[in-house]
Amino acid sequence: MPCAMAIWRVYLLPLLLLVLLRAFTSLPTQAAARGGADPSSGTDDGKHGSFSRNLLQDKPEITEEMTRGYMSNSELEIAVQDFGRRCANVSRVYSIGKSVNGSPLWVVEISDKPGKREAEPAFKFIGNVHGDEPVGREVLMQLAYWLCDNYLKDPLATLIVENTHLHILPTMNPDGFALRRRGNANNIDLNRDFPDQFFPINDDINYRQPETRAIMSWIKQEHFTASAALHGGALVANYPWDGSRDKRKQYYGCPDDKAFRYMASVYSQSHYNMSLSKEFRGGITNGALWYPIYGGMQDWNYIHGGCFELTLEISDVKWPKASELLVIWKQNKMSMLNLVASLVKTGVHGRIFAADTGRPIPGSLMVKGIDSKISASRTFGDYHRILAPGESYEVVASMEGFTPKRTRIMLERESMNLDFILDPDGAAGQTKRLPRDDCGCSCDDDGKPFLIREAYLWLYLLVVFFLLVLYLLFRRRISSRLARNPPKRPVAV
Repeated sequence: MPCAMAIWRVYLLPLLLLVLLRAFTSLPTQAAARGGADPSSGTDDGKHGSFSRNLLQDKPEITEEMTRGYMSNSELEIAVQDFGRRCANVSRVYSIGKSVNGSPLWVVEISDKPGKREAEPAFKFIGNVHGDEPVGREVLMQLAYWLCDNYLKDPLATLIVENTHLHILPTMNPDGFALRRRGNANNIDLNRDFPDQFFPINDDINYRQPETRAIMSWIKQEHFTASAALHGGALVANYPWDGSRDKRKQYYGCPDDKAFRYMASVYSQSHYNMSLSKEFRGGITNGALWYPIYGGMQDWNYIHGGCFELTLEISDVKWPKASELLVIWKQNKMSMLNLVASLVKTGVHGRIFAADTGRPIPGSLMVKGIDSKISASRTFGDYHRILAPGESYEVVASMEGFTPKRTRIMLERESMNLDFILDPDGAAGQTKRLPRDDCGCSCDDDGKPFLIREAYLWLYLLVVFFLLVLYLLFRRRISSRLARNPPKRPVAV
């Protein structure tokens, strides 16, 4: 008996305490505690602006003659599906939603591995944001076909297809195009319908247009590095911010102002004549300096998606004759190609890993002196940071539960590869450091949260352990009783 009690005190009791401690520290409430808002957002949601750009207040009548030669919505849909079949080896076609009147918002993805996650930057083009600015839908289809036809023939086409994922949405506003007006079927200007950083009036997503919600969901699903929306009515590359806090017309640069000016210059300098503009120096402009708008798409992309978006005005005339479309395509062709290729040719690229497991982690990257951050992908831990070349930068990689690492680089004209291996900081538990996959949480193969499954497992083992202890105690009590009172055996006579 004393021996059994000693075994209980020395072995079983500590083991029981260890199991209890491990079980309670593994409960899923610990995982929930590590959530919270992304501090990089820095804004509240807002209502689509009631402000407008005076430059585009004119509403010229769009005649039947003007529309002749442009693809209708049904013809554009046929062209997109035809492209998907013809270029199936380097593309896929998918929809991100529907317009007010039910027209699908078709997207063409171009890559050597379309539809697959890769440690590569992603770029998106969006056309026809305003219904009466249809040039983008025509030019973007020309771009798609050119990349398909010139893959493995032209070095620039091959670079883009093999090293990026390019997503093309030819029309964001098919209803406005059909109605020949700026707004959508509800007559809402879609480029005033996004949450605004300066005027957070309406936070309810349900009051936004379906086309706007589709874009917002799309950006949350894809890990876009950069983007461009094609407009008409001027010839200039516009960059954030698009408005200012006091609503005055003034230069109001965002934290990555140098990087945006570099991107805009890449487009302008590659254009046939954009950089020669007499109205805009170098063919580029800050949006707030040109004329402020609120609820614009490019600012929302940058703030909430970490996506560097430009607004490209690619035609002086909003609805030019169809006979001019081929010329406009040729004038913008190299600009579009060079803008996408700049994601690979310049900037800092790399991956973030955990030192203890060697696995990629979805950390974040910041640059000292620039009040913005970008996040690495959840699948591969890859990041792609756009920076203006020819300068020195101090780059910092971090993630909750790990010790941040920083290094200083000199970024030349070419891109730089820079991986980070982060050491666990020792203060956070393992549950805070598990890499996440694309479901947005720490998951195992069947998608069930790992921490919850682990907690269930330990609770199960705890119950089994208690049952085993009770069984052993019961056996010991029965054995001691039998030793004191042995049963009487029958005697043969």
